[in-house]
Amino acid sequence: MKNTKVIFMGTPEFAVPVLEALLENTNVIMVVTQPDKETGRHHELLPSPVKKMALDYNIPVFQPVKIREDFQKIIDANADIIITCAYGQIIPETILNSPKLGCINVHASLLPRLRGGAPIHHALIDGETKTGVTIMYMDKKMDTGDIISSATYEIKNTDNVGTLHDTLSQMGKELLLKTLPSIIARTNNRLKQNEEEATYAWNITREEEHLDFNKTALEIFNKVRGLYPWPKANAIINGSEVKILECFIGTQDSNLSSGTICEINKDNFGICTKDKIIYITKVKPFGKKEMSARDYLNGINKEKLLHTIVE
Repeated sequence: MKNTKVIFMGTPEFAVPVLEALLENTNVIMVVTQPDKETGRHHELLPSPVKKMALDYNIPVFQPVKIREDFQKIIDANADIIITCAYGQIIPETILNSPKLGCINVHASLLPRLRGGAPIHHALIDGETKTGVTIMYMDKKMDTGDIISSATYEIKNTDNVGTLHDTLSQMGKELLLKTLPSIIARTNNRLKQNEEEATYAWNITREEEHLDFNKTALEIFNKVRGLYPWPKANAIINGSEVKILECFIGTQDSNLSSGTICEINKDNFGICTKDKIIYITKVKPFGKKEMSARDYLNGINKEKLLHTIVE
């Protein structure tokens, strides 16, 4: 594989292990990633994690603002194969048709389930019991190309977005290394996706970060872990936004209206849901750092909190 000329397209931390594997095993001739982003109050421009790694290896980096309009450098590079992983833009058909071995994508779900930009979040939020990674050929639609290979992961109750992200990132790296020789030799499998089984994992909106305690305790538990450590679920307590970071489902049925804080304990506080009481163990009050529920409770009037309605 060392002589195979590869263009890699990716942006976030999730894609870094995949790029690392390609740098060690193929001839990466270019890395395409999103433009540097402004961050913080000083609007400092920071490169993507993928760009940082590419620069460490002295690989040329291309950062088109709109790849649909600015792609000639990719065509001119004359790569044997283009491999993408969480790049962040729709890739035009001209690019897809350019390399002789095609364009391959590493996607963080078991396609055709959870197509789209937030498959890791939605695997947890939607209550999936398993997920995984898929290596697929790209086509002009989003995540609809033929499947080459896949690997399955059984989701644990202790998983959140952070743990699942790291697990699937490594799985993607390992699966690509296992699959790539057959792609290069043109002996790989190629399975069309079943459109009837397709589901979608759209990017999380600000509105979707808000918790609705009229839902079941399991739905709330899944949403909390499906948004932690980023972008974090939130609720309004006594007029102030509080990020809800960790929780667990109690055994008792709710005996008050949904959203009512019905218990104040040493290390947690309980909120009534549609069915069970859910106990909050870690929070981030507005303008403060993450803290245990115990520390949060020690800093407020507990009696005033009891029977408050969480909005």
